[in-house]
Amino acid sequence: MPPHAAAIQGGAMSRVVLYMSMSVDGFIAGPDDAPGRGLGVGGERLHAWLAHGGVDPASYRPTDDAGATVFDEVMATGAVITGRRTFEFADGWAGDHHDGVPIFVLTRTAPAEPAPGSAHYATEGIASCVAQAKAAAGGRDILLHGAATAQECLRAGLLDEMELQLVPVLMGRGRRLFDHLPPGHVELDLVRALDGRDVQHLRFRVRSEG
Repeated sequence: MPPHAAAIQGGAMSRVVLYMSMSVDGFIAGPDDAPGRGLGVGGERLHAWLAHGGVDPASYRPTDDAGATVFDEVMATGAVITGRRTFEFADGWAGDHHDGVPIFVLTRTAPAEPAPGSAHYATEGIASCVAQAKAAAGGRDILLHGAATAQECLRAGLLDEMELQLVPVLMGRGRRLFDHLPPGHVELDLVRALDGRDVQHLRFRVRSEG
């Protein structure tokens, strides 16, 4: 594990961390997202800070120091939690998000076909899903994917940190990250800000209530 990733990982307690690229007006995908086109129309702009990669996830590692730091932290996570919509739109990452780590797909009902590769369907709610991911992560942090799942984790008080890649663009339409949160404040502490290539990497800790 890279030294900077180890510093963020800290001790042996797994944390649930949302990693998401987002426009200044809050969009994480363009309009008309669909299976095989998970970023929607024009949404590729949000991931321009990554290198142009191929089949190997490591081939997307950015060349700038800030981007490489964040990317290495993603690759050091020990499990993935994702919503079923995100999972299917990404074609299930062919059953391997990175390094064969377990993928827990939050869904109300599992399909008849078994999940591919290292993926598992989690049908007993967000708390059970997080518990399973923590048990499997071996003390490493857990990578969270998907807007709806992130909101569900926030509502349940199970999201520990957010690593947002703020891209200097106004998209105007598409899918927003925080569209359906209930009223009230969720207080965040900014714990790191890194200036990357055409992106700012902002890491927030979610304050626990009380």
